[in-house]
Amino acid sequence: MITNYLSNSIVEGGKAPVFGTPADEGLTYDDVEFEASDGVTLRGWLVRGGADKIIVQSHYGVQCSRSGYTPEGKGRPLMWRESIPFMKHVRWLVDAGHSVLTYDTRNHGESDTGTCEWVTWGPEETKDVLAAVQFASTHPDYPDATIGLLSICMGAASSTYAFGEPGGLADNNRIKAMIAIQPLRYPDFIKALRLDNFVGRRVTRRNNERTRMDLDAITFMDHVHAINVPTRLVQNSNDEYLNRRSIEEYFDALTVEKDMMWLDLGPKRAAGYEYLTKHPAEILSFFDDHL
Repeated sequence: MITNYLSNSIVEGGKAPVFGTPADEGLTYDDVEFEASDGVTLRGWLVRGGADKIIVQSHYGVQCSRSGYTPEGKGRPLMWRESIPFMKHVRWLVDAGHSVLTYDTRNHGESDTGTCEWVTWGPEETKDVLAAVQFASTHPDYPDATIGLLSICMGAASSTYAFGEPGGLADNNRIKAMIAIQPLRYPDFIKALRLDNFVGRRVTRRNNERTRMDLDAITFMDHVHAINVPTRLVQNSNDEYLNRRSIEEYFDALTVEKDMMWLDLGPKRAAGYEYLTKHPAEILSFFDDHL
């Protein structure tokens, strides 16, 4: 029973409701949906700003949706005591002249269940990033827009995988910059949870059975070299799940113009996500320089 409980906390989707709408921030938007390559329907919002720049936002996993994070229905312990509403930083992006495509990853929010019904920490969700960027690239209202990627945690992992995919993001010359916030490798997360032990090995075996992949072995780190646009990497230096060596390896593997932004926040991972919503200019100004 404990194995399934812990496995659910790591790979079970459906825990992240969509709350509010962009209208709560006075934003104009369209409800949109589009299909990934395996036929999974994804749903999101196209928040209307300028026509020449569009940001594709990919959120973090399990406890998040396009809206951000809410503690509602999460149980204990909570990742964060208060809601982290992503529309706060989306408002900043729109005011800066960007449109924003924000969507629910498969198995999250209002998007459909994936062909794999479990969260895979990036490999399956890569299809969603590719579909979202394709949707933005071919939208008739944005024929000449440059694209920026705002990729958060699992979103950063998925985007990194997507650059390494044949015919993937590296071949899309509309993409001009990426901000990757707190990418996290599965083994680092397991170690931070103190599950690098007998119980943890049982949990990982269960996760591997469910996702049909070896989560300990597969890694987005093998694809960092394929990123071919200027990239800002953002990380809370006090993140409870931080493996500093992994972040430094990610940064060192980047062969493009790059920027490492260390935040000095409280010892919670979600502190970095809240910082994005409360101090968006400090993180997102990177787009102003490259889009």
